[in-house]
Amino acid sequence: MERAREHAVEGEPGSPLPRPEAAGTALELLVHGVGGTTPEEMLNDPRTVRITGDATAAVFRRADDVDAEEHPGDRGGGPVREAYVWCNLTSGNGARALWLLLLPFMVVNLAHWMRPASHGHGRTVRLYGLLVRLAGLTLTVLLVAASCEVALDLAAWQCAGARLCVRNHSWLGFLSPDRPDAGWWSRPGRRLALAALVPAALTTLLWYLSHRTWSAYESQQPIARAAEHDEETEGTGLGRPGFWYGRRLVARLRAAHTAAGFLTVAAAVGSPAARYDRGPGGPPVLEILGDLLGATLLAGGAVVLWVVCRRGRSENRIDHGRDRSLVRRLPLGSVVLLALTLLYAGWSRPHWHSAGRLPGDAVFGGLTLVQGLLVIALCLVAGALYRTTAEAVDARRSADGAPGRRTAMRGFAGPAVAMLGCALGGVMSGGVSQRVADWLDGTRHSIPGPPVLLTWQASVIPPLLVVLLALVARLARSTWRLRRSEMSAVEREYPGEARDSARTRRIAGTRAMAALTDRAPLMVGVLSSATLLLGACALAGALATGDAPSEAARGTNGFVHGTAETAQALGSWLIGLGFILFVTWGRRAYKDPAARRTIGILWDVGTFWPRAAHPFAPPCYAERAVPDLTWRMATWTRATGGRLVLSGHSQGSVLAAAAAWQLEPSVRGRVALLTYGSPLERLYGRWFPAHFGPAALASLHRDVASWRNLYRRTDPIGGPVRLPGDCGPAVDHEPLQDPLAYGRTERQPLPAPVLGHSDYQADPVFAEERRLLLERLMPDVPGQRPGEVAQGRSGRSSA
Repeated sequence: MERAREHAVEGEPGSPLPRPEAAGTALELLVHGVGGTTPEEMLNDPRTVRITGDATAAVFRRADDVDAEEHPGDRGGGPVREAYVWCNLTSGNGARALWLLLLPFMVVNLAHWMRPASHGHGRTVRLYGLLVRLAGLTLTVLLVAASCEVALDLAAWQCAGARLCVRNHSWLGFLSPDRPDAGWWSRPGRRLALAALVPAALTTLLWYLSHRTWSAYESQQPIARAAEHDEETEGTGLGRPGFWYGRRLVARLRAAHTAAGFLTVAAAVGSPAARYDRGPGGPPVLEILGDLLGATLLAGGAVVLWVVCRRGRSENRIDHGRDRSLVRRLPLGSVVLLALTLLYAGWSRPHWHSAGRLPGDAVFGGLTLVQGLLVIALCLVAGALYRTTAEAVDARRSADGAPGRRTAMRGFAGPAVAMLGCALGGVMSGGVSQRVADWLDGTRHSIPGPPVLLTWQASVIPPLLVVLLALVARLARSTWRLRRSEMSAVEREYPGEARDSARTRRIAGTRAMAALTDRAPLMVGVLSSATLLLGACALAGALATGDAPSEAARGTNGFVHGTAETAQALGSWLIGLGFILFVTWGRRAYKDPAARRTIGILWDVGTFWPRAAHPFAPPCYAERAVPDLTWRMATWTRATGGRLVLSGHSQGSVLAAAAAWQLEPSVRGRVALLTYGSPLERLYGRWFPAHFGPAALASLHRDVASWRNLYRRTDPIGGPVRLPGDCGPAVDHEPLQDPLAYGRTERQPLPAPVLGHSDYQADPVFAEERRLLLERLMPDVPGQRPGEVAQGRSGRSSA
């Protein structure tokens, strides 16, 4: 690859008006999908040249096409092909698997974008966003509290204060008060102050990653333009000028969450010292200082809540506000408060000794309760939004035959996903605490262990797995039935072929497995409901008994006691094993291309959306990719006046649609869209109806010059766009045949593979549909007025 050569071709900012010799040029801009690829594979040429971009994302051409605009007649009417390669935005070395530790933050951020579509309910929409942001804040506090549990409670308070535990872990010896040469650090408050550096470092790392990844991925400014429609009537928010530039909100949320992390550490260190000072014999001066610090911590928490609640996203314009005073002073003030708290906790208290556990049950119990209430409130708000949308859809369906509603889970997808995000945070927090406690407590008698609530939460994992297995069994049965029905359909689609039962079963089985994607709402709904119910039971059990399940069941009949012991032991190991497998699986996904393709769509869907609810979520690659595509299309059409086909596969089709929405209407009307293996409706339209619902996709079809969508029944990701009325057949091609040949033929002498989601360009239909799109795009005449261009497009649409 000729990476060293970079050419500034037509289309850079400041280029002149379209030149007559380039007006007949046609460009096909290819955007790849999940798993990524190379420009050589996309352009089917070993010699490619980077036209514009950098090592992270760039546009490539064949070496022979670098100056194609200068000689449009040399191509015989064929389009110039460019490849936009963005795979480095979502993949890289194995260290990026650490981003999977931020998965709960990504999941709750997804819930923000899953709200039902709404029109004229701005306050309800803002309330929905506020509730999700608050859920995201509880996840930050939960993660930092879990690190405090490990470092402060289990290590510094329990193990360092127990002679037997220190004997098994000599590296904690300098913290032990039972040694004859007990040092300065052996006091409980000083042990806590020293251990507080671990969660403080974690909070600092989260802040650094959020700031660094934003600078590397999301700092690309979109093309400045005015909003086209009012916020309440626009089909989708993806066309708003400021949608892909959320710098101000991310900076505010980053400051608030960072401050919340430091304040959580300060509370974990200062509360045990303050509780001792309030007891009999406590120093009066320190008691007053503790009360002042406690009041200041409450005030800091109130400021954090105010920042999170006060402002949401600003999308109707590119918001260049920085809020520099707030962004700098809030985290700095929390760091100062933490330093004062460490000094206060480390003050000499000769008669203070560590015993039992730190009050973790109240903290984790309060967080669990708040998260459950937020999810219930989200359900109420999402239900209200969906009911208004459902009424509008029913009215349209009765009036013009519009299709039925396909919104996932009837609008409750956002609350369900938020519940799963909170559950993931709890599992990861509890898993780390359980494993560290088991590692420290080698004899099972030296330390009290983690909070009781975490043990209860681990104990409900086996029942949740039983629910999951039952659900998998049901899906397996329905898939088997569907495969049987598809076998007859396969035989009808390949008439005159010699029957091969194994071949037929394989094709039918691939179709049946691909259909599982449409059952995802059932799985998410059942798992989230079971998680909410079992989590409530765990919280009630911990609060009611104050003991671990095995202890609480002591004295009951043997079956109940044995079941409680088994669930507790099995859950403790499962939660730790799951955490280890989770990290290992994530690292393999980044190093193994096959594994990445398997889970890539889930990760790419999660990181497609801007960080609107949680600033510590993995970076949004679309805030780099969408402006890249928009700038390339806008500048190329301005420089050449030529025809442009935007060709997107899989997740690339979503990027293509988002980029098309960001174009000026005059440019958008000169672009044709070719999507294949596209999840635009099957995944995005169902799960994110406010931005990819029927109204949004119909508006995209009206605005672009032409649009064709290709899909296969064997594709587990791509599907039809399902536009209402006559628009549906105009966009969706009938399902492509897969495999291209059932048996051996003269054109296919060897068995044709079942392609599924890959290699759409191998189908002859692809080239034919691209040719038809180019024919529908008439070259603009240089100097043509915008009204004439619009009139020409109108004529082509009617044709």
